[in-house]
Amino acid sequence: MRKLLISTAAVIALGLVAGAQAQDAAKLAQDKACLACHQIDKKLVGPSYKEIAKKYAADKGAEAKLMKKVREGGTGTWGQIPMPPNAAVSEKEAQILVKWILSRK
Repeated sequence: MRKLLISTAAVIALGLVAGAQAQDAAKLAQDKACLACHQIDKKLVGPSYKEIAKKYAADKGAEAKLMKKVREGGTGTWGQIPMPPNAAVSEKEAQILVKWILSRK
């Protein structure tokens, strides 16, 4: 019984941490103006985060590629509308954002 309670508490704690991290990433996306062009589940100016996650699901190098794209911008992957560079996003913030985006299913 004691092992079950400890295991249950651990699962709940992990869920709370994951939930807090997702909230932090969503707030970061808002603060860094990502949501001006992207939404979680619908195309706006750029693709939705769910579309991005689906496109890169099997790409082992996706995190590094997308971190670079967030910071340096790019064009051509989703059409001709360019994604402007976002130098205000640090390397660590880009990593947080990209991990969150790739987890959208």
